[in-house]
Amino acid sequence: MRMTLPQKALMVHLLTATGAVFAMLAVLAAANDHWGMMFLWLVVAFVVDGIDGPLARRYDVKTNAARFDGVLMDLIIDYLTYVFIPAYALFSSDLLPGWTGWCAIIVITFASVIYFADTRMKTQDYSFNGFPGCWNMVVIVMFALKPDFWLILFTISVLAVAMFLPLKFIHPVRTKRWRKVSLPIALAWTGFAAWAAWVDFDPQSWAHLGLTLTSVYLLFAGIAQQILPEQR
Repeated sequence: MRMTLPQKALMVHLLTATGAVFAMLAVLAAANDHWGMMFLWLVVAFVVDGIDGPLARRYDVKTNAARFDGVLMDLIIDYLTYVFIPAYALFSSDLLPGWTGWCAIIVITFASVIYFADTRMKTQDYSFNGFPGCWNMVVIVMFALKPDFWLILFTISVLAVAMFLPLKFIHPVRTKRWRKVSLPIALAWTGFAAWAAWVDFDPQSWAHLGLTLTSVYLLFAGIAQQILPEQR
């Protein structure tokens, strides 16, 4: 028996809701200092977040499953998986000792909740206006590379300020310009992130190099688009 369009739209909402389950599994792993497993669950949630949007638009969930607000559901889960859990990981790990951990979690959580409520979050080409609070992507690189805590604090401070600057950050799926490059790189980032987490951030893993290079592209591609005029 084939599903009706409203049923398909409802299934998209249910798919989105699984992100909350993966967030809880990540929290349970983090509570036991199983950082690799925590990030694996966050990568799974990241994958769900990447595919539920296109499905929501395909099945027009706002019309065919209007009872549930998919945007609100997505924001709640994104705050957990992109912000709250990664901030906790920074605080509870040995990456930020003493007062530095407190500074990090206060800056990350406070700035991010304001950004998530910003009605001007998206640009006309569906990119993000300001750093989009993807702290999960930032923190997993920090776990992989384990830089000096001063560098971590500096990075967090710069990105927190960048959330409210007129800087463009691409959405690998929705930003059309360079999408033929951006989408494969985002998929590669996902693979490298899962690989790095799977080997529990083994410093000998080649995943760390791939994770770093793909992160640099995803971080600066939008700013590069602002600098380089689009050829028509």
